[in-house]
Amino acid sequence: MASVLGMLEERETAARVGVEGLREEVARSAAVLEVAEIELDRRVIAREELVEALAASAAETTAGTEAEEKAVLSLAPVPGSTVPPWREGLPVTVLTPDYQCILGVLEQQRSTGRRPSTIPVLPPEPRWSRPRPGSATARRD
Repeated sequence: MASVLGMLEERETAARVGVEGLREEVARSAAVLEVAEIELDRRVIAREELVEALAASAAETTAGTEAEEKAVLSLAPVPGSTVPPWREGLPVTVLTPDYQCILGVLEQQRSTGRRPSTIPVLPPEPRWSRPRPGSATARRD
């Protein structure tokens, strides 16, 4: 039978071999981990740059769209607004719908050969016959 001391030395040697194997595995894992961390950092940077580029592009698009909307809104007629002074190339759309209707009737009469003075004119309704909605004089039946 082997001595107790010999058995302990064998077990110690086996443990040392196991520990050495685990250290080598840890070193390999650390190298793999380092490569994976570098790849992760690259992916994070790429995503952040993409988000910044998309945000800048969206800001430019929004700024352009807002400028276009303001330009369209500034040309849109508002009921009760004054008629802009005539100039060459001014579209009919700058007029309120009522004025556009009047111009449409005049153009229709001109195309049929009738003079504008022969167009029947209806008297305007008195303002007091139709109270404005929400005014103090408006009644609800």
